[in-house]
Amino acid sequence: MRRIRYTVAASLDGYIAGPQGEVDWIVHNPEFGFNTLYAQFDTVLMGRVTYDWMLAHGEQWMPKMETYVFSRSLRQQDHPNVTISPDLVGTIKELRSKEGKDIWLFGGGILFRALLQARLVDKVEVALMPAILGDGIPLLPPPYQSTKLRLTKQSADKSGIVSLEYEVAFDAEAGHV
Repeated sequence: MRRIRYTVAASLDGYIAGPQGEVDWIVHNPEFGFNTLYAQFDTVLMGRVTYDWMLAHGEQWMPKMETYVFSRSLRQQDHPNVTISPDLVGTIKELRSKEGKDIWLFGGGILFRALLQARLVDKVEVALMPAILGDGIPLLPPPYQSTKLRLTKQSADKSGIVSLEYEVAFDAEAGHV
């Protein structure tokens, strides 16, 4: 079964963007292999806020990835380059059952919270940036339920980025380890 991986950059104080959606604090390490990262996924998920931010900043869609945007108000005919879905859990379950690579949960703490509450996140991969923002868009906005994580990998590079990878450890009765 395909895994849902929340792969995101965050400040040391737990924000994924500044108060106005700023991301200029994210360290761009030229040694980081974005092509290697992109090659692990063929599908990307985002919420309406992240999608709106990408449209406002002229961002291109993820290379060679099917893009799903979760929204109850966007109309599919207005956004032909992505799939708009109002059914979060049903769409995710369908995607996970199909053949393919892992699925990237991109940005969006609110979407992360919804998928975590539905027990549909398999891995949390955070690149901690050497920055303290003091305010902004949180990695996981409250309210949220307590969730156990198991550290599977960690590393640090010369630029000060600390990468942490965790498996989500749901209880056995929910079908997760």
